This record gives sequence, C-alpha cells and structure tokens, in this order.
Amino acid sequence: MKCPRCESTLYRKNGRRNDKQNYLCKNCGKQFLEPAFPRSLENDLLANSNGHPKISIPETRELSLVKNLSEEKVTEKSLSSFSFTLAEELLQTILSPDWLESAVFSQLIQKFQQKTEIQHQLETGISLLLLDAENLKLDINSELFLASICKYPLQVKMAFANWRNQSIGKQDIELYNRGYQLVHVPEGKDSADAKMIALGACILRSYPTAKEILVCSSDGILIHLCNELQNQGLIVYWVRRQGQSLHIENRNTGKLTHYSLSMATEVPSFEKVVEQIQDLIKNEQDSINARLHSLAAIASLFQERCNININYNQKQPQIEEIISLPEELSTECIQQEKQEDFAKISDGETLDKFLLKIIQHLQINSPKTKLSVSKLGTEIQKITGESPNSIIKKLKLGSNFTKYLESSPTFTLKASGKEYEVTPLLCK
Repeated sequence: MKCPRCESTLYRKNGRRNDKQNYLCKNCGKQFLEPAFPRSLENDLLANSNGHPKISIPETRELSLVKNLSEEKVTEKSLSSFSFTLAEELLQTILSPDWLESAVFSQLIQKFQQKTEIQHQLETGISLLLLDAENLKLDINSELFLASICKYPLQVKMAFANWRNQSIGKQDIELYNRGYQLVHVPEGKDSADAKMIALGACILRSYPTAKEILVCSSDGILIHLCNELQNQGLIVYWVRRQGQSLHIENRNTGKLTHYSLSMATEVPSFEKVVEQIQDLIKNEQDSINARLHSLAAIASLFQERCNININYNQKQPQIEEIISLPEELSTECIQQEKQEDFAKISDGETLDKFLLKIIQHLQINSPKTKLSVSKLGTEIQKITGESPNSIIKKLKLGSNFTKYLESSPTFTLKASGKEYEVTPLLCK
C-alpha cells in the first residue's frame, strides 16, 4: 500500500474512521484509509459490490491471459510462439472503443494527471507569508509588493495574533477576506512570536513544496526562526517596519529592499536614483537639441523669406515715390523752397506767409502735436540759420518773436502752462 498523494510507503496507523483503519503518511502528512477491497486486481476489475461486470469481455480475456501467463512456467520456445499473439490481443483490447470509454481507462488517466500535478508542484514550488499581526500591519499594496519580490507564487498566508484583542480592530475580517489563515494565540508577551516560531520551524511538513518564506515582524526574536528556515534550505525574507517604510532583507544574499508605505512604491537605491537622474538629464538634453534643430530650421526659412521681402521693399519705395508722392513734399525740395522764401522776406506780410508754410508743414508731419512758440522758433532757426528774435530785430518788427506774434493779425497765442500755443487765424 502507498500514500495516494506522494506514493510513499512510509506511513503509520492513525486511528479509525467509519470502522476503517486510518493511516498518516510520514512524508507529506496525508491521511488516507486502507483499500476497501483487498482482493486481487482481477476480481476488483471484474465485479463490483452487486456482481455486475466493470469491464468488457475482451478486457477480462486480457487479464485472464496475463494471469495464466504469470502462473505458468513459460519456456523460451513457448514465449516466442505466444508473445506475438499476446501482444496483438493486448493492443486490440487497449485500442478498442470499449476500453477507451471504460472506467478503468478513466481512472488510469486521472492517476497520471495526479502524478503530473504533484511533480509540477514539486518542481515549481510556492511561497509562504507569516505575519505577526500584533506587530506589523500589511495593506493590500504592501502585500502585492512582497509577492512581486518572490520568485515563486505566494499561495499560503498566515496571520498570528490574539484576535480577541480590541486594539486590533477589524483587522481579522480584512485579512480573512484576503485569504489569510488566522492563527489565534492567548494573551501574553511574545505569544504571537512563539507561535510563529513553533509553526514556522516545521512548515515543510505541511507544505513540502515551499521554496520561499516571508517572515513579517519587527521583533528581533524572530531571527531564530529565520536561521532555522535557512538551514532547511528555504529562501527567507525578513520584513520589518522602520518609520514609514518596510525593510525587506533577503537573509540568504543580504540584499535589502525598501518600500515606502506612504507613497505605496519601492524606494530606489542610491545607485538607481543616480541612474534615473542621468537618464532624465540625457532625455532633457536630447529634447533641447531637437528643439534647437527645429528652431534653426525655422530661422533659416524665416531668413530666406526676409531676404525676399527686403528685395521687394528695396524697389517698392522708388515706385511709390514716383507714382504717389508730390514733388513739393520732398524734404529736400521743401528745405530749398523755404530758404528761397526766406530770402524774399522784407516785411511783416512776407514773414507771415513764411511762418504759415512752416506751420502747415509741421501739422502735416505731426497733426496731433501742439505747436508752441519755442518749437516754431526752433524750426525757423533750422531753416534760416538765424534766431527768430534776430530776424524780428533785423526787419525792425519788434523787440522779440513772441511779442511779434501777439501783435500779428495772422496768428493768435494761447497760454498752455509755461508755453504759448501758436494757432493761425485761418485754421480756427
């Protein structure tokens, strides 16, 4: 008899169940009952409890043939003459539709599948998490991060605490909904730690496929459990809380990983931070270079367009001057004309005409600017090269330019602050 889980022959009696002997496997801890029918394979396959046949007639012939063959003394000569017939009948029986649809074939396939699943679990392995709920609280994000560190899937999670303690609150409901096995311990100092050590030290007896284990507690006494699990060949992660971060230490390699509880993300190492900063600087430099190239291309196109406009504008003023500007508005012509008019001044009447032309020219160039006596005097001096007062005295028209304008019937003066505004009477 073998264990139905691991097929080990190492087992012991473990009481009775339903008037049947119960056994406990020493290798994997599986409990199983003794076979219900300790008869030969042929009788078990040929009839059930009601006496009805379980397999077809060809299958019965095959079993009888194999049984008779095993009981007889087969010589080399008889074996050579009989082996071909036996192989042919066995193949016809196994490949027949009745055999493929029989219960025996289904049981055989199921047994192969069970062996395959057990072998797959032994090869892949699982991860376990032991949590001291009185010492450390793990939210769902922290748990997912711890699962991402493990190489094997996190399938077993256990939480240890005195669940009657009101300070824990509803943490038991939350953990239970997340698939934790809740282990209750009585009230007392380090009770949860002691239970974790006792159960964790023999964890391989209940979970032989375990490869990695997460010991989640900040209590230093659990270092003994970590050492024991390492000695049993497990990969051990010791998870402790320091401030607002979790420190995950791989006890096998000494590698430290940090997780921020407030930001719900891994805290990168100094080397990784430097690498990220260098990547950011490089990306920014590439972006700046790309924008500079684009700007240079735009500037080149703009320069080409400006050259076209400049060439166009260089010719345009000449055309406009020829077509639209009257000759008398040309600056040189105006200056020359004013000088000729000044040479003809001999009395007050000719002086007034000369002043009217100057005022008209100033109003055309600056229509919104108020014309003061000082501004008019400055313009006269530019044209004639003499001051207005000297011209007035030379023509014997008064003592100064301002008094002449006040006495002239052609102009009127209006006080504007400290200045006088000159207005021709014809423009009022």
